[in-house]
Order: sequence, then structure tokens, then C-alpha cells
Amino acid sequence: MLRAFIRDAIEMSRVATGEVTVRSVARTVFLSDSYAVMATTRIREASRRWHIPGVNRLLRLTQSVIFGIELGKDIELGDGVYLVHTLGTVIGGTSRVGKRVRFMGNNTIGSAKDDGCPVIEDDVLVGCGARILGPIRIGARAQIGANAVVVTDVPADAVAVGVPAVIRVRGQARPGEPASPPVDANGVSGEAPGAPRAR
Repeated sequence: MLRAFIRDAIEMSRVATGEVTVRSVARTVFLSDSYAVMATTRIREASRRWHIPGVNRLLRLTQSVIFGIELGKDIELGDGVYLVHTLGTVIGGTSRVGKRVRFMGNNTIGSAKDDGCPVIEDDVLVGCGARILGPIRIGARAQIGANAVVVTDVPADAVAVGVPAVIRVRGQARPGEPASPPVDANGVSGEAPGAPRAR
């Protein structure tokens, strides 16, 4: 369990500040509500694994009352899941969340019709108010827009926005539009600023 606490602190620091230093990890541990939620979640997991009665329920209620978050007992959270704002977030059922996933707040992750729960891969950004529902997969590094309702798979590195969510893959054009110019790892295109685009 101590290893899980350390991994969470390091990965949360990486997500929150972009660096892993003694100072950034200490700030994460002592000042982040997200770390407190993850630490109590790790204790809940251990109490169920070791069959200690009452601890899971007590900590679940504590999370709900203090942080306004509901985390189901059958979910799996990867290292460093970062809850920017905990209030109103519900992760339920058998949802699986990868490493360093950022939840901006007021999110719902779970089943739509009791037909299964989502799998969210590593380094995904889930915007404020977004809902991810049903037996779907959200690919690594995808971005879910604010208030989007996602009920279909989202490929890696794609963006999902709207109700129901429309999937945009980087570099793919909308019907009737030219494709976006290719970008490098820093998100910079090879076009000169203000240059006309070929149609």
C-alpha cells in the first residue's frame, strides 16, 4: 500500500506541475484534495482485500461528505489519477481508469443501461461535466470536451465533444473542409502563421 501512495504522489505531481521534484511531490501530498481522495481509495482497496469490516463504508462516506465524490467499490484507478475538482464526480460500476487521467470535475463514469462500464486508458483529459457511459473504450491521450456525453469508443489521441459526442481525430477534416496541417510533437504546424490554406 505504501508503494501505491508513493506512485500516486509521483504521478499526480507529474500531471499537476509537469515535473517530479521533492518539492512538487510534497505539495501534492500535503495540499492536494486529489491526493487525499486517492489515499483513502487505496486504504479502501486494502480493507476489502484484507476483509476488514466497516472501513470501506466509513471511508466511502467520508469521501462523499468531505470531497463530494462517489467512487464505487469495484472500480480500478491507475496511478496518479488526478481529480482537479472532486465535487460532483461519480465513478461507478466496474469502470477502469488508467494512469494520470485528469478529471476536471462534475464527471460521471459508469453504466448507461447496466450493460457494462467504460475503460479509460492512460493520460486522458476528461473536461468539466463530461459523462462517459457504457461498455466503451477511451484511447490513450484522448480529450473529452466539457459537458460531452460519450457513448461510443474514442480512439487514442482523438477529441470528443458534444451531446452525443462527435469524435474528431487529429489531422482528419470535417466533411467539406481541408485536412489540418501536420503538427510536430509540440503541436506546431509546418505552415507559416497567416499563410493561406489550399482548398
